[in-house]
Amino acid sequence: MRRIGKKLLIMTGLFISGINSSWAIDAITIGSESKGIRTIKQSLSQASRQVLYELNHPEDLSLPVNSREVLIKTYQRIKLEQLENILLINNPTIKIYLEKIDQAKSLLRKSLSLWYPTLNLTANGIPQYLESNNYNKSDSIADTSSKQWSSSLSAQIQWDLINPARIPEIAAAKDGLEQAKYSYSIVMKDLKLEAKKRYFNLQKANEEIKVAKKSVESSTLSLKDAEIRFESGVGTKLEILEAKTQLARDKQFLNTKIGDQKIGQRVLAEILNLPENVTPLIDSQTRLIGVWDATLEESIIAAYSMSEELKNILLDISISNNDANSALAAGKPKLSITNTFTSTFNKGEINKISPNTNNESSTFSNTIGLNASWYIFDGGNSKSLYKFNKSKSEEAKLNFAKERAQIRKEVEEVFFKLESAKLNIEASYSEILSARESLRLADLRYKSGISTQREIVNNQRDLTDSKVRYIVAVTNYNTLLTDLSRETGLIDKIKPCDIKVKDENPPNLKETIILTESNLIPLCQL
Repeated sequence: MRRIGKKLLIMTGLFISGINSSWAIDAITIGSESKGIRTIKQSLSQASRQVLYELNHPEDLSLPVNSREVLIKTYQRIKLEQLENILLINNPTIKIYLEKIDQAKSLLRKSLSLWYPTLNLTANGIPQYLESNNYNKSDSIADTSSKQWSSSLSAQIQWDLINPARIPEIAAAKDGLEQAKYSYSIVMKDLKLEAKKRYFNLQKANEEIKVAKKSVESSTLSLKDAEIRFESGVGTKLEILEAKTQLARDKQFLNTKIGDQKIGQRVLAEILNLPENVTPLIDSQTRLIGVWDATLEESIIAAYSMSEELKNILLDISISNNDANSALAAGKPKLSITNTFTSTFNKGEINKISPNTNNESSTFSNTIGLNASWYIFDGGNSKSLYKFNKSKSEEAKLNFAKERAQIRKEVEEVFFKLESAKLNIEASYSEILSARESLRLADLRYKSGISTQREIVNNQRDLTDSKVRYIVAVTNYNTLLTDLSRETGLIDKIKPCDIKVKDENPPNLKETIILTESNLIPLCQL
């Protein structure tokens, strides 16, 4: 019954005001617009029990007070597909923007309250006791006394029948709520992209450590071979020194990559807002996550249609126009209906000559009327605010054109970089194959006595560099692919690479590169 009463109240006011009744529907339904956010939170809380284990974020206002609380004691494996859920549950930036949505909802409800009447209740003396004595020296004036209980109750109901500022204020608040939702979506996409980039960088660090360890192993074997040859009288001291130099370089490279891995783990933990004592581990290797299955033209059109940034600018235009209309409405007539009810009660004696005379009285009044107000002159305040907000609207239109051009530039830039990254993967993979064969031949030449240790060292270094360049190229490709997906919103346009291939490493080679799955573009049929 209460809900029906609200509907009738709003509809009646709109009818009297001559306003489109669609606003009544908005006023009634707006309270449920963001219930989906609450549902998402609940579903994620349930999912967290399955995917997060002990990765729940620390208390918002808590700080560790001793070293044991920040000591890394847990290493939790995290998959790429788990990043989004962890972000939704833990990341404070996302929670901030969820709060902004709630704030915008509250402002909208505040604006919608303009459709409802206001009720003001005032109670005086509940109860109030008065006692006084008045003594006069004149014989013609008798002494009086007062002893009385009194109370009064007043209620006033006011309802704006005509309020020109009401519609634009509600419209601006409604646009503000939509902006808050779009801003949340923008932040969510940016954080997902950043989390994936950090995940890929950690993958790269892990793979580079594998390469560095393999290089150290190969350099160690080369040093042993050089020492054996020197002891046998067929090698030189120079070969030993060259092998030691290369081993030192490979160890230095390994130490650097171990440091990169530790940094990569902590920056990933930071964006996921993991507990202080948890370090993330990733259980996947650097490999192509897929290929882009959309043309440049399709990507540009999708980026335009899916851009929350453009939608927010359109809302900026709408908000500025509504604020301008609201400024003009402040100088237009307002009409309100007012109903004032007043009741008073008195009991006792007041200004009585005889203190034994009792008096009891009560009054009741009910007043209904129309109140009109009109700011005839405000010194140009309304007009100035109108022009100011209209200028903001024009500024937003220019920002729209600027953002539109920026979106196209970014999509084209990422698209072309993706094509270059594909070629870089192909080239770096070919470089690995040639460097691997060169090392094999150099090893044979060295053992045959027709080459030197320096040739082995140089070819080993070339192979290490080529493998690192390949890892960097794949990581860069995956990052660009994810970036293009974020710019366009075309997540379904990433076609996975799932072709199985054999390891084509030459036999009896001291080092290998893992190719158990298709992490190569040539083998992904691009």
